[in-house]
Amino acid sequence: QVQLVESGGGLAQAAGTLRLSCAASGSIFSIDAMGWYRQAPGKQRELVATITSGGNIRNYADSVKGRFTISRDNAKNTVYLQMNSLKPDDTAVYYCALDKGSYYFKSPDYWGQGTQVTVSS
Repeated sequence: QVQLVESGGGLAQAAGTLRLSCAASGSIFSIDAMGWYRQAPGKQRELVATITSGGNIRNYADSVKGRFTISRDNAKNTVYLQMNSLKPDDTAVYYCALDKGSYYFKSPDYWGQGTQVTVSS
C-alpha cells in the first residue's frame, strides 16, 4: 500500500518562503517519478513541478518557474518543494503525487492528502 504524507504547509507572508516535504512508503521510491500539484479554491488542480525518478530532470509550471525548486532524497524516500518569493496567488492546497515505476512523471498513480499553503499580502 503506497502512502504519501505531506508536511510543511502553513501561513507565510508575500515574498516569504516555505518548504514542503512528502514522505513516501510502500513503493520502491527510487524508480518512481514524483510531482507536486496545487488546487486553489474554485480552480482546477494544477501541476506545479515534476522530477524524474533519478532526480536529474525537473520541470515547472510557468507560474512558479524561478521561484520554486523540486528535489528528492531517495535515501529518505522524500520529495521536497522549496517555495521562495511567495505570492498570494500561490495560496492553495498542495498535493504530492507518485507515478509508480516511471522515469518521467506522466500521470499520478497515488496522491498525498494535501497540505494548505496560505500567503498573505
